[in-house]
Amino acid sequence: MHRLVLLLALLSSAAASHAADLSIQVDGARGDGGSVKIALFDSADRFLKRPLHSASAPVRDGGATFALKDLAAGQYAIAAYHDADDNGKLDQNMMGIPVEATGFSNDALGNMGPPAFEAARIDLPQGGNAIRITLR
Repeated sequence: MHRLVLLLALLSSAAASHAADLSIQVDGARGDGGSVKIALFDSADRFLKRPLHSASAPVRDGGATFALKDLAAGQYAIAAYHDADDNGKLDQNMMGIPVEATGFSNDALGNMGPPAFEAARIDLPQGGNAIRITLR
């Protein structure tokens, strides 16, 4: 029993030592109403489909700040948008083009659509990282 407790303690401390924090500043919201939504993706297969983590914060001074804690070091991409009417979805026109401001890590831009995961990919080292996303 003591060995099991010791093993669990060692594993949890090892996992904690490999955790990294990611600070995300999102700027460029059109006005101070609504909220900024972000989604964190850890692979091209999941990109824009199944986020690993998502968060929302009220817009203040044209942007929002997020602090994602205890992530595994690795490669990620972040998508963000200004949910100006706070309806919980990205509003689009009849052609499917977003009418609310959007942005991606690396300020990546797509060609006639969202960027690829590779264009938006950032590195998150064990020491953490801080990035800025500009909504357009």
